[in-house]
Amino acid sequence: MLGLVTGVVYFSGTLYWITRVMVLYGDLQPWVAVLVNGALIAYLALFPAVFALVMRRVVIVHGRPALMAAPFVWVATELGRTHLFTGFPWVLLGYSQTTVLPIAQLASLFGVYGVSMLVAAMSAALAVAAGTGTAKAVPHVPVPDVPVPDVSGGPTYVGRRFSGAGIHFSGAERFGPLVVVIAILIAVAVWGSRRAAGAEWTRRGEAIRVGLIQGNVDQAEKVDVTRAGAIFQDYLRLTRQAIREGAEFILWPESSTPFLFEEDRVSAAQVRTLARQARVPILLGSDQIERGPDGLAARYFNSAFLVRPDGTTGGVYRKMHLVPFGEYVPLKRVFFFAAPLVEAVSDFSAGETAALLPVGGHTISTAICYEVVYPDLVRRFVAGGSEMLTTMTNDAWFGATSAPYQHFEQASMRAIEEGRYMIRSANTGISGIVDPYGRVLARTAIFQPAVLVGEARFLQTSTYYARHGDILAYASVVATAALLVVARRRVQ
Repeated sequence: MLGLVTGVVYFSGTLYWITRVMVLYGDLQPWVAVLVNGALIAYLALFPAVFALVMRRVVIVHGRPALMAAPFVWVATELGRTHLFTGFPWVLLGYSQTTVLPIAQLASLFGVYGVSMLVAAMSAALAVAAGTGTAKAVPHVPVPDVPVPDVSGGPTYVGRRFSGAGIHFSGAERFGPLVVVIAILIAVAVWGSRRAAGAEWTRRGEAIRVGLIQGNVDQAEKVDVTRAGAIFQDYLRLTRQAIREGAEFILWPESSTPFLFEEDRVSAAQVRTLARQARVPILLGSDQIERGPDGLAARYFNSAFLVRPDGTTGGVYRKMHLVPFGEYVPLKRVFFFAAPLVEAVSDFSAGETAALLPVGGHTISTAICYEVVYPDLVRRFVAGGSEMLTTMTNDAWFGATSAPYQHFEQASMRAIEEGRYMIRSANTGISGIVDPYGRVLARTAIFQPAVLVGEARFLQTSTYYARHGDILAYASVVATAALLVVARRRVQ
């Protein structure tokens, strides 16, 4: 119950903005939006509840020092939240350290899950240190094995009862784990500080000046057909400004064109002409239609199109991880009471290929919107040969909430994990450039039109995480399963 309550508090505080999105853009009554968001929060809260349940069992069987298993169990539940039912790995514990660069460097070895483990380990060590104890071990007199009831309602198990008022710990038992974890923390901080200060990869690879276009188009304006022409011309104007400032590669946000790029040839021709005249590639977001044999629309995709310097299409990436309740409604029959939302949400199809795009003789990748919070997807791009990470998003949905800031921090963690520059263009902000060590080289404010031009680099270096992936997270799953098996045998 405590784990469930903790999850409800945590996700209510970090995902409150989803209710606003469904009211403003899903045509739901506020009470219905609260109900739908509550269902999502309740589901996500199950993961801290499972963590608490597992830890309760382990501590009952092995005693309070078994709290040090918490880092493994916690990471196992985070991995489950990432993958089960397409996953929703928003605001994992490790993201709390994104701006603490010495600690965040641990992500280059074990990903965000490794950082989560370190944070959980410190909490667990403090919990052990705060437990009942004495300065030295207190002798206990064992009595014969007898059934010991679990007063919290669990099954009765056979174990040893000891004389005395309770379990006592020596100083080593209480403070030993804390000393060890603090030593690890110091080692990580020293290593991470040196790694970030050295910044070796910021001097490697070929440099390129990138131009990020932030149109700051309100969501209501995006669907206003009378504003489509003006919005498009604003993007062309801002792009010309970026080119004048020396941009050699232009990035537009998600769904930035107020038309379908492949369908409106007249408007698309203006983009192609601009790219050809300036000899600058342009990567832009637009919806895409896949038609059936009869010529009718069969499937819709949220896509990114790369226009080469010669004006031709150099490649297309289709978004693979769709946003629940934004681009599709999971379990539509279950959410029958949210019929307006189901009707308002575009029914997109998911892409199937982690396609790379050519820029200046190099290959880059793009993650569309919340895809960037999936560590393994971005890792697949790098494993396929991506030399620069880009992400395009439309955070206008979120309004002036914490969501745009959460989104930016999570994107920044991908740069550290993969050892790549991260280039981010957001319709209403935050747009920015992040180096391979997580340092934000430049960023924009939210809800302001902006052109941001800065330097990034194509890199072919590789982090340990990029090569080996989430081995620590999967090892945590194995460790958790082993702990449960041992605990079950001890109970029996």
